[in-house]
Amino acid sequence: MDFYRFRLPGFDNAYTRRSRSLAYLVIVQAKIKSLPLLEEKAAETCELARAAHLKVMGMIKIFLPHPDAGTFLRSGKLEEIHKDVVATGADILVFGTDLTPSQAGNIEAFMKIPVVDRTGLILEIFGRRAQSSEGKLQVELAQLRYVLPRLGGLGTVMSRLGGGIGTRGPGEQELERDRRKVRRRIDQVKDKLEDVRKHRELLRSGRNKKNFVSAALVGYTNAGKSSLMNALTGANVKVEDQVFATLDPKTRVATMNGNQQYLFIDTVGFMRDLPHTLIESFRATLEEVVEADLLIHVLDISQQHARDLKAAVEKVLEEIGVKDKPVILALNKADLLDENEKKRGEQAFPEGVLISAREKHGMEHLLARLEEVRQHEVKN
Repeated sequence: MDFYRFRLPGFDNAYTRRSRSLAYLVIVQAKIKSLPLLEEKAAETCELARAAHLKVMGMIKIFLPHPDAGTFLRSGKLEEIHKDVVATGADILVFGTDLTPSQAGNIEAFMKIPVVDRTGLILEIFGRRAQSSEGKLQVELAQLRYVLPRLGGLGTVMSRLGGGIGTRGPGEQELERDRRKVRRRIDQVKDKLEDVRKHRELLRSGRNKKNFVSAALVGYTNAGKSSLMNALTGANVKVEDQVFATLDPKTRVATMNGNQQYLFIDTVGFMRDLPHTLIESFRATLEEVVEADLLIHVLDISQQHARDLKAAVEKVLEEIGVKDKPVILALNKADLLDENEKKRGEQAFPEGVLISAREKHGMEHLLARLEEVRQHEVKN
C-alpha cells in the first residue's frame, strides 16, 4: 500500500514512498472521558484500516482532553508509541482522529515512518473504491484539497524516507510549482464536476416529467443501504460487509400498488465527523439526496450506539440542507436481535420500522409507511 500515491498525480517530481501495510493505531478520545465511545472509535478505526488493506500490528487508546498544538501528543506519549512501533514492526502510524498538517509533519519527523490521520485513511479507501468517472473525479477533488495545505511539510519528509536519512528535500521553488499545479488541477476537476452536476439536473428533470417519486437511501456506512435497495427493487447491487462499499450512486425503479413508480437511490454512506472536504467534493452526488422527494434513513439497529449513529447521519443531512425533508426510519438488521432486543429497539425509536433487508423481513411494513408518507406529501 502506498498512502501517498494520490498526492501528486502526474507531477514531474514524484514524491514516492515504498509500500506500507503494517499499521499501528492511535485512538484518541479528546472531548469527554467515555470508555464506550473510545472503544467504539477503536472498532471503527480498525474497520477503516481493514478496508484500506492494512494489517493492524498494535494499538494504543488515549484520553486526551488538551491536545498539543505542535505534536498533538506530549513527548512522553510519543516516546511510548515509538517503542511500540519498533517492537511491533509497524511501518505506518494511523491516527483515528484528524491532525493539522504541522502536527502530522512533526509526528512523522519524530517517528521516522509515515503518519496518516482519519481523513487520509478515508481518502485512501475512497481512492480504491471509486469506479465511475464521476466518483473518481469527486475523490480526486477531495484528495487534492487535502494535499494542498500539506505539501510544504510532506515534501521533505517524503524525500527523506524515500532516499534515506539525510537526503535533501525538494526546494521551495519546486514546492511552490507543485502548489500551483494542485490549484490548477482543483479548478479543472471542479469544472468537470459542474458538468456532471448539470447532467444530473437534466436526468432529474426527465424523471420529474415521468412522475416518479424519488426516495434516497441514506445512513451510516455499512448500515445495509445496498441490501435494502436489492430487497425493495429486486436489483442485484453488489453488497459487501465493508465501510464505504458504495461510492457511486445507483438508481433503480420499482412499481408499487400496480401503478405508482418509485425511484430508489442508493447513496454513499455517512460517518461520524465526516471530513468537510469529502462533503464538499461529493456535493454533485449528494444533490441526489437534496433533490429526492423523501429519504429512507437506514439505521443498523443491532449496533450498541445506534442513537449516536443516527445523530451522526442527521448532522450530515443538516449540513447539506435536507434536515426538514420527509424521512422514514428503517431499523435494519433486526435478524441479528432476539425478541427482547427488538422490543427495546422499537421503544427507543418508536418512529422506526423494524426490518431485515438481508432476510427481506418487514418490507411490507416499510412499503406501507412509504405510501403513507407519499400520500401525506401529495395532500400537502
